[in-house]
Amino acid sequence: MFTRPEVVVLPVAGLSTRNLPATKAMHKGFLCLNNLPIIQYAVDACAEAGAKEIIFIYSDDTNKKMYERYFSPNKSLEESLLRKDKLELWEAIKRTVPDNVKFSFACQSEPKGNGHAVLCAKDIIGKRDFMVMWVDDIYICRGKGILSQLLDVYEEKGGIVENVIKFPKQQLSRYGVLTQVKQKGNIVQAKGVIEKPTLEQIDSDFASMGPYVLPNLILDLLPDVKKGNNGEINLTDAINLAAQKGTPLYGVLTASERYDCGTNEELAKSNIRLSIRENKVLYDEAVKTIRDLDKAN
Repeated sequence: MFTRPEVVVLPVAGLSTRNLPATKAMHKGFLCLNNLPIIQYAVDACAEAGAKEIIFIYSDDTNKKMYERYFSPNKSLEESLLRKDKLELWEAIKRTVPDNVKFSFACQSEPKGNGHAVLCAKDIIGKRDFMVMWVDDIYICRGKGILSQLLDVYEEKGGIVENVIKFPKQQLSRYGVLTQVKQKGNIVQAKGVIEKPTLEQIDSDFASMGPYVLPNLILDLLPDVKKGNNGEINLTDAINLAAQKGTPLYGVLTASERYDCGTNEELAKSNIRLSIRENKVLYDEAVKTIRDLDKAN
């Protein structure tokens, strides 16, 4: 049995250009999916999995202060809501800051890639194994949270454990892709992973999506990772290097639904999908709108 990591890295640096103009004044983590900031989904998943520390990788002090303020208690707001008997809102505000979770911060002063962002947390992580989660990929689970599902596999097998999704071959060049795979149930063991491969390099239909459960060894390998085709240091390349050196690599087809919030168009589509699924009033309104459009056409 392997010990479940309790520290999670959340990279929130960068300019969030794919979500402009909203991200001109705030980080994309505070864009909303079904009326909840997308960063809240990530932090809630960490807390559900038993994380004790969350490390935000930020790019500047303005970015950092947003996260510090949001994940700190706001006593005056809470007292005001209580005085006005707005208990539902008071409970919602209280839930934003999970109990028994420490928030730490590390600065990525230059945009050198997601692998470099993770490396910025090395001093805080120390010798611990850790997890990494991308904040603009939201996974909704009806049972155990996505990190908990990955940790269950890690606890049994160790190595590198990551969430994977199956895509048609024509779409896989956008992602990291597992290579030389063997599947048993919902778990795939792979020999390696290639970041944004050509069609000729693809020999499976399993995309490396994250989140990830990673051994501390990754932090020692990241400085040796060469820049990828995108000119950046990619976490996927460090994972591949670890696999080539003998670290077992497992992909898990988790019981989850992915909501992509990486661009304005994908965020809009995700808002439609999740909002009408979670809210009967909005569902009925969507059905009515579609009927009205059909009649108009």
